[in-house]
Amino acid sequence: MSATKHPDMIRWMWRSYMRAYRWPLIAAVFLMLLEGLALGGLSYMIKPMFDVAFSSGSTSSIIAVALTVAGIFIVRAVAAFGHRVLMVHVGQRVAAKLQSDMVAHMLTLDSNFFRDNSPGTLIERVRGDAQAIATIWEVVLAAVARDVVSLLALLGVALSIDWLWVVVAVAAAPILTIPMSILQKRVRRTTTDSRSSAAQISTRLDEIFHGINSIKLSGTERHEQGRVDREIDQFARTHLQSQANQGGIVAMVDIIAAVGFFGVLVYGGIQINSGAKTVGEFMSFFTAMALVFDPLRNLGKVSGAWQAALSSLERIRSVFSERPSILSPPKPATLPGMARKAKIELKDVVFSYGETPVLRGASFTAEAGKTTALVGASGAGKSTVFNLLTRLADAKSGKVTIGAADVTQLPLEKLRGLFSVVSQEALLFDETLRDNILMGRSDIDEKKLKHALDVAHVSDFLLQMEKGLDTPAGPRGSNLSGGQRQRVAIARAVLRDAPFLLLDEATSALDAKSEKLVQQALDELSKDRTTLVIAHRLATVRDADKIVVMDQGKVVDQGNHEELLARGGIYAQLYKLQFQDGGKPADARLKGRRRKRKVSTVEHAEPARWSIRGLFAGGLLGRKRG
Repeated sequence: MSATKHPDMIRWMWRSYMRAYRWPLIAAVFLMLLEGLALGGLSYMIKPMFDVAFSSGSTSSIIAVALTVAGIFIVRAVAAFGHRVLMVHVGQRVAAKLQSDMVAHMLTLDSNFFRDNSPGTLIERVRGDAQAIATIWEVVLAAVARDVVSLLALLGVALSIDWLWVVVAVAAAPILTIPMSILQKRVRRTTTDSRSSAAQISTRLDEIFHGINSIKLSGTERHEQGRVDREIDQFARTHLQSQANQGGIVAMVDIIAAVGFFGVLVYGGIQINSGAKTVGEFMSFFTAMALVFDPLRNLGKVSGAWQAALSSLERIRSVFSERPSILSPPKPATLPGMARKAKIELKDVVFSYGETPVLRGASFTAEAGKTTALVGASGAGKSTVFNLLTRLADAKSGKVTIGAADVTQLPLEKLRGLFSVVSQEALLFDETLRDNILMGRSDIDEKKLKHALDVAHVSDFLLQMEKGLDTPAGPRGSNLSGGQRQRVAIARAVLRDAPFLLLDEATSALDAKSEKLVQQALDELSKDRTTLVIAHRLATVRDADKIVVMDQGKVVDQGNHEELLARGGIYAQLYKLQFQDGGKPADARLKGRRRKRKVSTVEHAEPARWSIRGLFAGGLLGRKRG
């Protein structure tokens, strides 16, 4: 980012986050000024200490000078403590607001953003970059207020004694201007690299901790450890380079000090020996110039730290500059009639992910209150239908309608509120079972909650848990079995009570006993609502009112189970493939109790971040925002 944009970024930071705390900041700056002036006062008192108090032999003069010096130290201590507390308070408040705003903004962005940015990268921006920006203001303000004032006060004392000594002391400063400028640019570049490496470490750790069982079962612990070690080594190198460059700026200040003090000691010593200057004058000047290099060193640190902060600020602004492409229309339409009586229809829908075509003119109708199942080989475009219905993606052409209303013309929040979701991998949070079921809702009484628990068969295993609904689910529901997680997700959907139900392979990963219980819960849940299901096992869709067969993004056949088998097309081939061993179909046990489930089936066809799991992030499970 060009230097001309830096003032814009600083103004944005001030207007958006710092201005609200202007009074604590003003108080902190005042205290910093006091601390800075204290150094000048201390160096000034050295001259009367040597030339008056010590030379006169007067006890009262010594006590007066001692009390003055002690008072200066007390003022400095109180001022330093006060501005430190104020700046930490402001810094943490700003960090919290900045992090909250970043997360809130990210949640509005399209799935593409999360596909292109790894979790580790986003975590580093929210935590690392935001914290770096918030804390840098303490350093910057301290430099501008305390250190600049200290520098001016100390130089004033030194100039009052002998301006020529000051010239000798800082003679080496212009020589190092260009090297310091070069180091500042390197600090910014290496800090950016360091932040990127930190993000990669977060990504690797996220992958390892979420996939720990697969890693153990595949015996790839050493391989994963090697990947992490390489990322850590890369971070260590870039971080070392960044710190070395920042240290180089401080070191150059010390080089200036070394040359300056050498000249002053030689030149000043000659003048003292000749009687042109007193010892008190020299000691006052020497103290002032010795203290001058402390704020100079701090200003050197700030220079490097500010370059690092600009790198973080650019990364944060790049997040805020992202804009979602999927939004509610300016003049949203209303759904005609009752949602529970609305049919779903796709008309010549075309969609692609980048250059990869997924749907090529797909058309079908899912009648209200009936079961419509989408089946076909992986990659046929079935999961994309879910994404288009809920506007996780928008069709390139064609129409997706609910009750004759184009989904792109409905308010986004209300559209997604029409759907409940139960997916293959039930997404649970590291909260209690109650929190995972209620998802922030406060309008659910105990009677409704118990009904949901009973329908979803959650009540069956709650008795085994000492804390009942207050039992922690664990990270990603790790304290529960697969069947228990599914039943919690179903209870959540029961409370949501949406007119459309999306089932994404909801029973495919369960054992026979768990599958039976979950299926019973799904049967109860699907009553009186249109249900869409993703299922590879055709036995689970035999009783659908309509089965839509998809192949390479097109609808190639439609009908019920018997009609499709009789026609002998793709559906018949898939069915035969699943049961070609000559054994009884897995759904034979259902004979005599044909289920009237209202289902539409869709399976995964696109990248994982575009899958139905994204519906959770889109708020389709009713997590209360804010």
